[in-house]
Amino acid sequence: MKTYLSLIAFSALLIGTTASCKKKGCMDQDAVNYNSEAKKDDGTCKYAPSITVNGNNPENINVGDTYTDAGATATNKDGSAVTVTTNSQVDASTKGTYLVTYTATNENGTTTATRTVNVNIGQDNWLVTWAVASDCGNSFPLTPDPSITAGSTANELIIDNMFNLFGGSANATINGNNINIPSQTIDVTLGQVTFSGVGSINNQANTITITYTYDNTIPLIGGNGTCVATYTKQ
Repeated sequence: MKTYLSLIAFSALLIGTTASCKKKGCMDQDAVNYNSEAKKDDGTCKYAPSITVNGNNPENINVGDTYTDAGATATNKDGSAVTVTTNSQVDASTKGTYLVTYTATNENGTTTATRTVNVNIGQDNWLVTWAVASDCGNSFPLTPDPSITAGSTANELIIDNMFNLFGGSANATINGNNINIPSQTIDVTLGQVTFSGVGSINNQANTITITYTYDNTIPLIGGNGTCVATYTKQ
């Protein structure tokens, strides 16, 4: 009987000792000193700052727009403010996807956050003054100074004063860098000019290149073929 009681007492002591030996540490996975082996939190968790990115993320602007960053704020776990440094890669003069990186540091570590800024080609990039040079010749006599205006939607353009001698307008659609001029006809005295075109604007939005296909039935200057026109931003 004494032996039986001794075994019970020993087992109770062993259980108590095992319970008291549970490994302690920080059990919060958001903490910089998180201990995956800890079985009991000992209140020693430490935290790097948290960062909040202000404004839109991602942000979208057009080539040539002025980019003003909305910034970010950082706080410690207790809510006190932490200084944020900003490193911006944004080049608003060239189409692309850029990052703005925010960094905040306290005695426990460093936190970073990013904003994506998409610099796009939009309708406004087409609505400027252009000068035209081409190899089109008299059969497709493009004017050197057309006027490009907005159509009825954000994806439509109108090229006014299209040709020397007889003017005319062309309807076009845009999709990012690309421009499409569907087949259309301008009627003039003694004949007509049917044409279409495809092309693109460069990533700096200062040069448009369009390849035209045309059929001109006007006497003396008539003809058909393809030619390339380059529109340079003025």
